[in-house]
Amino acid sequence: MGQEKLNKLLNTWNTRNVPYISAEGLKMTKEKTIILDAREESEYQVSHLKNAIFVGYNSFNLKGTLAKLPKDKSEKIVVYCSLGIRSETIAHKLIQNGFTNVYNLYGGIFEWKNKDFQIVDTLENPTEKVHTFNKNWGKWLHKGIKVYD
Repeated sequence: MGQEKLNKLLNTWNTRNVPYISAEGLKMTKEKTIILDAREESEYQVSHLKNAIFVGYNSFNLKGTLAKLPKDKSEKIVVYCSLGIRSETIAHKLIQNGFTNVYNLYGGIFEWKNKDFQIVDTLENPTEKVHTFNKNWGKWLHKGIKVYD
């Protein structure tokens, strides 16, 4: 039931112009993967996926982001946000710039945490806190500690 509601939400907001990768799929990936966080800095500061590179959304700068990425445009890149809406936009910009192995994390950091996968704080220490943007979006996070500001 929850997955069907998430599918409906993502179908409402997304165009599916970027392939999804599931939380389990990312967790099991053995190949080198660059993980980009497309949330705002205040969200990233609360918690993020281990080794994620902050690129932002409102403050996203393609030129600055490209400088953080490998020259090999076929390396695997996974972009995430809270649920997978903002990350689709950022991931699509990378695809438009020639990156060929780009994925959007299905359900974002919320789904990652809902699967009991580890997130870290700014010191790379495990944390239970997740910035949920606001109470409306926060209803999608079922595990962890919700932070709104």
